[in-house]
Amino acid sequence: MATPAQWIAGARLRTLPMAVAPVAVGAAAAFGASGQLHWVRAILALLVSLLLQIGVNYANDYSDGIRGTDDERVGPLRLTGSRLAKPSHVKAASFLCFGVAALAGLGLVLLSGSWPLLIVGVCAVFAAWGYTGGKHPYGYLGLGEVFVFLFFGLVATLGTTVTQINTFTASAWLGAVSVGLLAMALLMANNIRDIPTDREVGKNTLAVRLGDRPARLSYGVMVVVAGLLPAVLAVSNVWMLLPVLVSVAGLAPARTVLRAQSPQELIPVLKTTGILAIVFAVLFAAAEVLGRLA
Repeated sequence: MATPAQWIAGARLRTLPMAVAPVAVGAAAAFGASGQLHWVRAILALLVSLLLQIGVNYANDYSDGIRGTDDERVGPLRLTGSRLAKPSHVKAASFLCFGVAALAGLGLVLLSGSWPLLIVGVCAVFAAWGYTGGKHPYGYLGLGEVFVFLFFGLVATLGTTVTQINTFTASAWLGAVSVGLLAMALLMANNIRDIPTDREVGKNTLAVRLGDRPARLSYGVMVVVAGLLPAVLAVSNVWMLLPVLVSVAGLAPARTVLRAQSPQELIPVLKTTGILAIVFAVLFAAAEVLGRLA
């Protein structure tokens, strides 16, 4: 039976910055446009994002574990694949996270009046489960990065902005694309590490489809472009040059990804990419606040 520490490890805490970043960016974009921030709505949005991320991590653990995909996995602990927890328990943990996320999302919709987000929320839950779950998981078809970009980039960021000010802004859109690219980069780094084992079991991730070298190059492109995009807004807010620092900082992990000779060397890149996402969110928020004050 898995210990509490192992359940926490199974939640893959290193991926949680990708749940925090879109909410921070979306809320900052709303503040930049209105000068106000609805804290309760922001906290509910964060809760939804975190629970969906943890839920999809457990769902991935369960689905890959019962398929045997994780039998020879290199990387973080897998509860199902390592036989530390019963598959049914891991699945139940996933559904519990989705359920609580749905309740928090309902509260968010009630407070903001953004009723169309109910449909978006339902789609997000199905997308979270469908990554590796069901008969035709899209994560096995090379579409994982696309859905991560959509839901942990565009949907999470723009959804947060809408629940704050009931509209989108150019800042929110650019921030959403940048966060989506960083989320894609984190998943790409993870999948590059697993190319040999994924190919053997028929899990055709985007990294497998692209091939080793192109996949490694794509990681660097995603990280650099993510940091550069907000600079477009510097015409009206010079502080939007701050996120460019993420592009500079991202050169180090990009170099590691290009030069790594073993899967183990890529494991720290996951943590580094998560840190880059948080740094981006902080710099983006700082730019919005300073621009508003100016």
